[in-house]
This record gives sequence, C-alpha cells and structure tokens, in this order.
Amino acid sequence: MNFLITGAAGFLGSALANQLSREGHQVRGLDDLSTGDPQALVHDVHFTRGDVNDRPKLWTLLQEVDCVYHLAARVSVQESVLYPREYNAVNVGGAVSLMEAMRDVGVRRVVLVSSGAIYGDQAEQPLRECMQPNPRSPYAVSKLAAEYYVNTIGDLWNIETVSLRVFNAYGPGQHLPASHPPVVPYFLRQAIHHGSIVIHSDGNQTRDYVYVDDVVSALVAASTAPNLDGAVINVGSGRETSVRELVKSVFDVTGSNAEAIYNPKTSAGVSRMRADLTLAGQKLNYKPSISLEDGLRLTLQRDPRLR
Repeated sequence: MNFLITGAAGFLGSALANQLSREGHQVRGLDDLSTGDPQALVHDVHFTRGDVNDRPKLWTLLQEVDCVYHLAARVSVQESVLYPREYNAVNVGGAVSLMEAMRDVGVRRVVLVSSGAIYGDQAEQPLRECMQPNPRSPYAVSKLAAEYYVNTIGDLWNIETVSLRVFNAYGPGQHLPASHPPVVPYFLRQAIHHGSIVIHSDGNQTRDYVYVDDVVSALVAASTAPNLDGAVINVGSGRETSVRELVKSVFDVTGSNAEAIYNPKTSAGVSRMRADLTLAGQKLNYKPSISLEDGLRLTLQRDPRLR
C-alpha cells in the first residue's frame, strides 16, 4: 500500500513510518520539524519537510495514496494553555486542510491520531468511547474538534475515517523539551542521573501508559480493518497506574536512589485515566502485549539519551 504520514518525524510518526516500511509498504512522510527528527526515519521513507496547512504540497504528496495517517499536531497540554490560538491553527486547521486536500485528490481513508485527554474528569472508569467528552485544556479541545471535522467532512465527501484516542504513549525517541517534558522519559532521565524527580500534587493521579510498539500495532491495523468508517477507538494499556506507582517502577528498573519531591501546590490535572479497550479488541483485534515494567526497560535499552 501507499501511505502518507503527517507528523512523520515525531515520536509516534517515525515509529509508525519505520514499521510500515519494514512491512514493504511505500511510505511518504511530512513534518515541519518543529519537534521531529528526520534522522529517526529509515532511508526507505520518502520524507518531505513542510506544513500540514500547505495544500499544494499536500496535493503532490497525496497522489496515488491509499491511506493517510494524520499525526501532525502540537501535543503539550501546558503549552496549549499559553498558546490556544496556535494549537487551534495547527491541530484543527491542519486536520481541515488535510481533509480538503484528500477530497481534492480522491484519497479514501484517513486515520486520525486523537487523544485520551478529550475525556477529562469522568465519574466512571474505565473510559469508554460513548462517554460525553469533558476536555480540560485547549489541546484536548483541539483534538476533539479535529475528530468532529474529520468525521463530518468524511461523511460529506465519502472518505472513510477512524479516530484513535491514544492515551499516554511512551517509548524510545520521545521528545524531551526543556519545559514540561513527558513524565516517562523525564523520570527515567532523572533516575539514571540520580537527580530529583518532581511530582505534581500528591502523585495519586492515574494515567494509562501504553508502550509505543502497542500503539503502532493498533495504527497499522486501522489502515485495513473493515467496518471502521466513522469509528472512534481507544488505544491504551487498559491499566491504571498512579504517578507514585510509576516512580516506583522507574526506580526498580534503573536501580536508582534518586529523590522524589512532591509539589502539593501544582495541579495534578485529570484525576484518573484508564482506557476501555473493548472496542479496540473487537474492531482492530488489539491486545496490548508490553507491560509498564517491560516498556520502561525497553525504553532504557533503545534510547541512547538514557544510557
């Protein structure tokens, strides 16, 4: 098959592109390199630097493409609070630009990578796709809006769409910005360097941490699985892990004696998150296979920044 991946040089995008290339598919990648690294892509991926809102460039890249994976997005919850307009322009505007270009060229399937963040705080766990979204940040709002745009435009122009709500993905190569880094690589880096690990609030907030290889398996399945048009599907581990438990696991796999410091004055964000994977199992034959402990070990082994 011929694929186009937007955000192809990013953490999830590069892992997906490399896997599809290994399977013998033709893969084109687009990324503006605001956070991505083209060196993460194998040589067989045909990479183009560019903006997802550049429709003429999209028209060229979409020629003879069977399926598009849309991952290009700004992804920091904290940053989105400061720059909501930029997050709307990239995450919402980019999705609309892509759908317009797909309509123009005649591409018939798109897989949107959405986020578990759209659920916000809910009275029940695990989180099911039928629950009323309760986004708590501009980032989450932008992902939900992108879902609606993709599905609506897909209905109007006969484009098959599926949105995968990916929960807290982690693994080697995850972007580590100086400000507000993702917790898993941040905790691992601090642990191996025997630095302090700062934990927001009391650390009892929970998340669903899912290893990158499991996410990629769901993404690959979504390109060809039948009867997916308009579907919204969770992708996670199905396991609820508190930040305190994550810190303990990090200390166990690294053998570190780093200090954990709790900052009660900072917000913990959403209190609980755990993905219900019933629909993913039914539609994608998805079953996560990598435990948190094994995923942390693999991240340490495969990420040269953590050696």
